[in-house]
Amino acid sequence: MGRDLPCALPLSFVASNVALDITLTTIGGESRPLGEWVTTFHLASVVLDPYTNESSWVLGTAARVLEAFRGAAVRVNLILTCTGDEATQFLGPLADRFLVFCDPDRTFVRSLGVATLPAFVFVQADGAVLAAAEGWNPGEWRAVAKTIADTTAWLPPTIPVAADPSPFHGTPVAG
Repeated sequence: MGRDLPCALPLSFVASNVALDITLTTIGGESRPLGEWVTTFHLASVVLDPYTNESSWVLGTAARVLEAFRGAAVRVNLILTCTGDEATQFLGPLADRFLVFCDPDRTFVRSLGVATLPAFVFVQADGAVLAAAEGWNPGEWRAVAKTIADTTAWLPPTIPVAADPSPFHGTPVAG
């Protein structure tokens, strides 16, 4: 396994809160404000840009990490910066395994405060971004998973595992 990349800025420099009235749209076209998606559970989101190699490299890892939180008090999901049809094509069978949000204009993704994709983000029910990792840095993803696990009284997944890619920086959210 390659060495970890340098740590990102502390979360306080990234984002603090996402407006609860910002709209999230599912792969099937159902739109609701964020506040309605988090009434019962926090969001554990992996944000991907299907137009980049980097997002395809981490897709299997993202599915494994999110699957580990299924059953926890968190709504596991993928957020893709494309249309529903494009998300279906990119995800293949994963489109049926996870809640998938599509954000072709990247409005929600920008509101998260991340600058690089892929990203792993934990949004609390009040819209607070409690943890975020950008690019694929196993140490940072592990820290996000630990925050989710601590918040939900769950066990975090092992990050990384042998099948995961080597660390990489990712690509700009701006596209």
